[in-house]
Amino acid sequence: MDCKVITAKDVLVIGMKASVTFQSMSMEMSKLARTFMPRKNEVLNRIGEHAFSIQDYKQQDLKVITPQATFDKWFAVEVANFNSVPNGMETLVLKGGDYLVINYKGTLANFPKVWQFVLNDWLPKHNYELDYRPHFEKLPASYNPMNIENEEEVWIPIRLR
Repeated sequence: MDCKVITAKDVLVIGMKASVTFQSMSMEMSKLARTFMPRKNEVLNRIGEHAFSIQDYKQQDLKVITPQATFDKWFAVEVANFNSVPNGMETLVLKGGDYLVINYKGTLANFPKVWQFVLNDWLPKHNYELDYRPHFEKLPASYNPMNIENEEEVWIPIRLR
C-alpha cells in the first residue's frame, strides 16, 4: 500500500457533523453528505477544491472500540479562517502533527483492508502508535460516492511510541 509519514500544520475546516456509531454510520453519512455537499460553496475563504470526510473518535481506543461506540462524523472544506461561517455549519481545527497518509484507490467494500494494514502491519513495524486526533479522508473534487472505485488520501494521526 502506498503510504508515507507527513508532519502537517493545523488545518481549519468548516462543515457539518453528526453523532454516529459504526452501526449507523453508513446511513447517517449519506444523509450528512446530501445535506452538506450541495451547500459547500456557501463557505467563503476556501482553500482548494477538495473536501474532507472526518471521524472524531475523541479519546476512544480504536483497538477496543465497539460497533456501538459514538463519535462525530463530519463533512467539511478547508478554509483560510473562520471569519464567515454559514448558518447550520460549524468549525473544526484538525490539529497538526504526524500523520500516516495512504493513497487509497478502491471500493468502499475494500476500505476495511486499509485499517487491517495499518493496525496489523504498518504500526507494529514502525515506532508509531495511533494518536487521539481526528482521522480524515481528503476527497478530490472528482470524488463521487456513486462511483464503483474512488481515489482519496487517508490521513491517520500517529505519534512516536
